Amino acid sequence: MDMSLFLVQLLNGVQYGLLLFLIASGLTLVFGVMGILNLAHGSMYMIGAYLVYYFASATDSFLLAVIIACVIAMIIGIIIERFLIIHLYNRDHLDQVLLTVGLIFIFNAAQSFIWGNDPLGVEVPELLSSSIQLTDIVEYPVYRLFLSVLCIGIALAMYYVINNTKLGMMIRAGESNREMVENLGVDISKLFTIVFAVGVTLSALAGIVSAPIVSLVPGMGERVLISCFVVVVIGGMGSIKGAFVAALLVGIVDTFASVLLPGMSSMTIYLLMALILIFKPQGLFKS
Repeated sequence: MDMSLFLVQLLNGVQYGLLLFLIASGLTLVFGVMGILNLAHGSMYMIGAYLVYYFASATDSFLLAVIIACVIAMIIGIIIERFLIIHLYNRDHLDQVLLTVGLIFIFNAAQSFIWGNDPLGVEVPELLSSSIQLTDIVEYPVYRLFLSVLCIGIALAMYYVINNTKLGMMIRAGESNREMVENLGVDISKLFTIVFAVGVTLSALAGIVSAPIVSLVPGMGERVLISCFVVVVIGGMGSIKGAFVAALLVGIVDTFASVLLPGMSSMTIYLLMALILIFKPQGLFKS
């Protein structure tokens, strides 16, 4: 592999990994704080992508479409938590799996009914549609660089909120001992609603910003969900820092494997997961 191709694949791997982190961070946040195993998390990635497609077509403004889609995703998250997830806090993970799998079928049916089953696409915003010159012969899309910078910015914002704000303190405390937090007067019900809505919105945002570079197809949420579970397991259940490191590892390994080992690329991330869990059964970082 020559240096130009290596650089392009490295950038693609980092960008893919950062998008995985955006999804996986919401998944691991919800599980770490609330103990909820949300298998419908990937469906929100799909819904975010289709919402931005619809509103970008309707308003002819990608930025406005992003804002509207994020607001709708957050409202959906609040509704799901308040009317469905709230009944699962004192029940085992099997009940959570059954409910959230049911949500997958509902979201997939809604997507098929509203938008059909044909592949769709979103145009890259004109402002970000150019490329930059990496070498004499290689260019790289500005939009992909923008995605990487955006995801890094969100990761830094999450780190700041969790470690330096009152809300973050309550989230960390709720993760450690939710009964004690509730006894100290914190409205744990409201906290759980916020955490779940934020987790759902992060997944939807990943679908929103990736829509211009992927095909919108039925079932796209389930495909990305599998990779996100690999990220969460490698990083450590409930660990945001672990999700970030693991997402970069998975993104880079998967991207290079698709070029160097095309016949084995689909299994490389699982081999990576198995290898790490042999030496770190609880993942790279504990929550």
